[in-house]
Amino acid sequence: MSGSRLFVDTNILIYLLKGDSTLETFLQDKHIYVSFITEMELLGFASITPQEEAHIKKLLSQCAVVDMEQGIKELAIATRKNYKLKLPDSIIVASALFLDIPFITADKGLQRLEETLGLIIYEP
Repeated sequence: MSGSRLFVDTNILIYLLKGDSTLETFLQDKHIYVSFITEMELLGFASITPQEEAHIKKLLSQCAVVDMEQGIKELAIATRKNYKLKLPDSIIVASALFLDIPFITADKGLQRLEETLGLIIYEP
């Protein structure tokens, strides 16, 4: 696994958007990857303002957004079955696994995947 690449969960970007300076420092000089699910989750809030949407789009433009492909589908099915994850979490986790990139999340429910995923749990 490469030290300069990092797959980022939706909650991490939310903390970053809220101004978490620790995350900003940690993510600096990293090649950030996110799932298309994260893009949809961030931009899909009903009450999002035009300014918030622009801010989110600017952040996402600095990330590589990973779309669905067959290998990710297969891994998502397996992780959903094996770990009983919600479908969006399964797709996000499968994307990180498929790319073989360390995954950072604040979701403690994913902690049980630590050995499988090269998981980094962030505690704000």
